[in-house]
Amino acid sequence: MSVRRVVPIAMRLSWLVLIALAIGEFVTDLPGPGWATTLLPALVVLALMVATMSLQARAAAPRGEPGPPVEVAPPVTGRWKALNSPADKVPSHGTHAYGQTYAIDIVAEPETAEGEAPGRPGADPAPRPEVGPVTRPAFRLFWPVVRRNRAFPAFGAPLLAVADATVVVASDGQRDHLSRNSLPALAYLMLAEATVRSIAGAHRIIGNHVILDLGGGTYAVYAHLRRGSLRVRAGDRVRAGQEIGRVGNSGNTTEPHLHFHLMDGPDPDAARGVPFTWRGVGVPANGETFTVVEPEERGGQPIEEQAEKQAGRPTEKQAGRPVEGRAAGS
Repeated sequence: MSVRRVVPIAMRLSWLVLIALAIGEFVTDLPGPGWATTLLPALVVLALMVATMSLQARAAAPRGEPGPPVEVAPPVTGRWKALNSPADKVPSHGTHAYGQTYAIDIVAEPETAEGEAPGRPGADPAPRPEVGPVTRPAFRLFWPVVRRNRAFPAFGAPLLAVADATVVVASDGQRDHLSRNSLPALAYLMLAEATVRSIAGAHRIIGNHVILDLGGGTYAVYAHLRRGSLRVRAGDRVRAGQEIGRVGNSGNTTEPHLHFHLMDGPDPDAARGVPFTWRGVGVPANGETFTVVEPEERGGQPIEEQAEKQAGRPTEKQAGRPVEGRAAGS
C-alpha cells in the first residue's frame, strides 16, 4: 500500500484515538500527564491532516499544459445555471483535489410558465406537481435556516450519460440532507460538516455518485445524486443520453445541484482533472444560463443544433464550423 493511502488511514485512526481520549478525560481520570493524553495526540492528528492535504494536492496537481477539452454531450436537459465554472477560474473549486480542476456545478433555473407569477424573491415557491417548483429559492441571511429539497427545481431532475461508456462506480446509499443556503447553515457547513466529511474521505465529499469510463483514459464524475435514484450499477454499459440517476443533495453541498467533471483515472483521490466542453453548449460561465433540449433519440433535432438555436447562436451547419471548435473556458 502506498504512502498516499496509508497517511489518510492513519489520520482517521488518530482522530478516533483523540476523540476516545477526550471522552475519557471527562468520564474517568486517565493515567499520565495531560499533555500525553491530549496535546500530543492532537499534534499527531494535525501533522497527519497537513500531510494528507499535501499528498492529495501533489497527486492531483496538473503536469504540463492542459490538453484540448474533451467534447461530451450535456448531462441534463432543460434550463440550468452554471456556478463555480472553469470558464472563469482554474481550479474552478479552488483545489485540484479529487480530480476537480475543471469541475462545474449547475442548478436548475426553469422558466416560469406562461401567465404565471414568478413568486416573491426568497419565498418558498409554490410547486407545480408536473414540473416541480417554479423558481429556485434565494439565499437568505438568517431565515429560513434550511429548506427541504423539494423546494429546489433541480432535485430529482434526470441525469444523462454524456457518452457511450462503462459504469465504474455507482453509489447512492447516502442521505439527502436539508439545504445549507442561509448564513447560519453555511457557517455550519464550512466550519464543521465539511471538516468531518474531508476526514471521512472523498466519497463523503461527493456524496452519492456515478463514475463513467468514457474510454481513452477519460472518466466522467456525477456527484451529489439523489439517494436510491441510480438506474445503473458498476459494470453496466450505457449509451449517450441514457438516464443514469437523479439530481440530489448528498455530500458536501449547499443545495440540490449537479457537480460534474472529467478526470484521467477512476479514483478521485489519485486522478487529475481533464478539461471538458459540452456539445452545443460549450463551458458556461458563472451565472450564465443555458438550455438543453431532448437528445435526438428522444425526438427532435440533433442535440447540438437544438441547443445552439435555444441560445440564439447559429448551428454548426449555418455557421460552417464544427461545434468541437469551442474551447473550454470560452
